[in-house]
Amino acid sequence: MNDATKTNHSGLILHNALIVTMDDELRVFRNGGIFVENDTIIAIGQSLDIVRDYSSNSHEIIDLHGQFLLPGLINTHVHTSQQLARGIADDVDLLTWLHHRIWPYESNMTEDDSYISTLLCGIELIHSGVTCFAEAGGQHVTGMAKAVELLGLRACLTQSIMDSGDGLPSSWRVRTTDECIQSQKELHNKHHNTADGRIRIWLGIRQIMNSTDRLLLQTRDTSKELQTGIHMHVAEIPFENHFVMQTQEVDHGTVTYLEKIGFLTSNLLAAHSVWVNESEIGFLSNHGVKVSHCPAAAMRMLGFAPIKEMINANVCVSLGTDGAPSNNRMSIVDEMYLASLINKGREVYSKGTTDPTALPAESILKMATVNGAKAVLWENDIGSLEVGKKADMIVINPSSWSMIPIHDWSATMCMVFADVAAYVAVIPPVV
Repeated sequence: MNDATKTNHSGLILHNALIVTMDDELRVFRNGGIFVENDTIIAIGQSLDIVRDYSSNSHEIIDLHGQFLLPGLINTHVHTSQQLARGIADDVDLLTWLHHRIWPYESNMTEDDSYISTLLCGIELIHSGVTCFAEAGGQHVTGMAKAVELLGLRACLTQSIMDSGDGLPSSWRVRTTDECIQSQKELHNKHHNTADGRIRIWLGIRQIMNSTDRLLLQTRDTSKELQTGIHMHVAEIPFENHFVMQTQEVDHGTVTYLEKIGFLTSNLLAAHSVWVNESEIGFLSNHGVKVSHCPAAAMRMLGFAPIKEMINANVCVSLGTDGAPSNNRMSIVDEMYLASLINKGREVYSKGTTDPTALPAESILKMATVNGAKAVLWENDIGSLEVGKKADMIVINPSSWSMIPIHDWSATMCMVFADVAAYVAVIPPVV
């Protein structure tokens, strides 16, 4: 994806692999091969067929010796600028976390700080198999973009936007709505579709408690104008819903109010969405809103999101790590593991009964791949291994001690792979 990964070959054949396509048919090739030209998948099928049909002196051929080949994993909620703040906000409630730990930290960052922080975060993401991420909002998008270009990842980068509310550091001047929108338009013009198309610029809303109605509606309208997405923290804690009920005269909370003002759209990525009721799940589904489930961050200070109910209502649910101060680990495979467990455990906690089928391995893999691609509005190019899509792929070594024996590859991926992130190799496209 960058100069360090370039080769003299015009194509790449990977063969003798267990290929997990994650396509609509969830095809798995037990002895599969794939041919990549430039950054695009040209063919996928049985290993013998691919080698026979595409071998050439100008093509590099790699025998994967039975290793697993999967689509690159997608982290749909991460604050890359918070990587340098790992460990500064443990064991506190969300408002203390924001007002007294994170915002004072963010308000003192420089563009160089953000660049270094994003580099550090990106390296950790790559080590857990992530090839694309959705930035949840920071102050210096230009620093982020510089790091992403060097890392070779794909990213939807977002500025943290607030035009009102309490808790902001005195060093932060509260910007007007017009200034917030104009700043993001300028960033979009400067960075959107840069790094060979790997960087996209989205619009950001930090949270409803720091947003005027005018900011919400202008963000919605600007996103349509620019044909890009919106990333927003939604319904994180009960206090947020109480705040909305008191200030906006609605009968529940954030999602109910966003529905009332016409903010819910299919290009909205709603992070966390923990405190939502049945009606609000219906609103999310009806408008095609995407949800980023962050299990570790939720367990630390938010609560148990009704993920099973969202999936049953056809809400597109993906996975995110959140930022380092919310998690301390930037491993999306850890989130796969946790998502499976806590959503089974929630059935016992909330209903007094067990449901071992809640979020099975197949659903978890979808959340980390195809659903992640839909959440970041990139599903035509990534999220599955299919002809015509980008060659964002990872190779997993199944021969490590913690993955043997393999009776069910999908269960192994979700429940055991969390222990072997070091055995992931990201395969960059040939350029």
